[in-house]
Amino acid sequence: MAPEASFAELTLSKLPAAEQRDAGRALRQTVPRSAHREWHPAADRPHPLKLLEQSNQGRLAELIPLRYGRMLQSPFTFLRGSALIMATDLATTPITGIRVQSCGDAHLLNFGGFATPERNFTFDLNDFDETLPAPWEWDVKRLATSVFVSGRDIDLSKEHCYEATLAAVQAYRLKMAIYAEMQTLEVWYDRLDPNFLIEHAPDAATRDRWNQMTAKAFSQTLEQTYQQITTSGHGQPRLVDQPPNLYHPANAEEYFETVQHAFQQYRKSLPPDRQFLLDRYRLVDAAMKVAGVGSVGTRCGVALLLTANQEPLLLQFKEARSSVLEPFVGKNPYSRNSQRIINGQRLMQSASDIFLGWTELHSNGQTPDFYFRQLRDMKTSIKLKGMSSSCLKNYAEICGMGLARAHARSGCPNLISGYLGKRDRFDQAVADFAAAYTNQVKHDHQLLVEAVRSGQIKVQPE
Repeated sequence: MAPEASFAELTLSKLPAAEQRDAGRALRQTVPRSAHREWHPAADRPHPLKLLEQSNQGRLAELIPLRYGRMLQSPFTFLRGSALIMATDLATTPITGIRVQSCGDAHLLNFGGFATPERNFTFDLNDFDETLPAPWEWDVKRLATSVFVSGRDIDLSKEHCYEATLAAVQAYRLKMAIYAEMQTLEVWYDRLDPNFLIEHAPDAATRDRWNQMTAKAFSQTLEQTYQQITTSGHGQPRLVDQPPNLYHPANAEEYFETVQHAFQQYRKSLPPDRQFLLDRYRLVDAAMKVAGVGSVGTRCGVALLLTANQEPLLLQFKEARSSVLEPFVGKNPYSRNSQRIINGQRLMQSASDIFLGWTELHSNGQTPDFYFRQLRDMKTSIKLKGMSSSCLKNYAEICGMGLARAHARSGCPNLISGYLGKRDRFDQAVADFAAAYTNQVKHDHQLLVEAVRSGQIKVQPE
């Protein structure tokens, strides 16, 4: 059931706080919190592999087997690469009618640590390719499902997976209640720093994991990344081919000229002070980049820039495609998908990259939409392998709090908190949904496994 009213109409943000909370409580009569528990696939549910085929449209054909190869690895990698499938399913579930700026793909590996413009480390959402104003509960359900599915992937028991999932939703509810009591600017300024993660670790092993993640972020500097992916063997620094993840295309010279033209358009999208900063650099090389799971097959790349003193800057440019949420919540309100992504990111994140900007790239008669950002400068994410049940539970809580903060910036904390209430009815309902939907993910993943075995789908292993 797609939402019908507009974003502004549903936030009720102009009402006093008490009336917002009352409106949230009243919504329970229309959509009981227990209604979020059930998952039963619709009789006319589209075939998952057909939806994947649909999401492949417009991608680079030669990379689609690699995309399937990565999704094939486990139910969790399948979940990461199948945002369209879950969005299609979520659109059939009950909704409260409250919208926020939604991430659209809020699985637990789309959270991570990175540096703010002030060079402080913060923890937040870090992927916004699917962002659009949408029902807040869709992000919560995708996060909850990702916790349960990832826990099963690392061989935790169903009981431990359920506890971690419940913890994520509970943390979201409790943090939203805190934001409901805060002043607007306090919500806007709030962020999760590494000290918070470390202080709230339940045991020494989890504390060590957070310390390692923080240390990795501070060691993953621009200079270190530059040393890892470039060479100066021919006099001019150049990106090193590392296929399939980083490589120069066969038409490298033509590709570089195309990126140069797009780069000039990108510069114009930046504020004047950022243009001044960018003008200290010159573009010297560009290569195609393949990363993640859901983005495989889209047109992405890395641009290498240098100052006159050979100081490096590495920018990543990513193709901006239509959001998977668009068929269910309405069209992109901006003229470009890159603007949708960047404005959504700035709205949801506590701090965003100073080099965020957009452009078009004209190639082979096509004009795909792109956005730019820095590449891996003090960026880090959690490693699920070897994670204990207590560590997963703690990490799920942190993600739940981070999602609540992102939603509180664009939505109405009092309205959402009024609906959620002080008891755990919503928490349990969504945890039950996640447990049921995990079985759906496993089933859909198995369909992919069988299609590969039968030769219906070709894959490229890593």
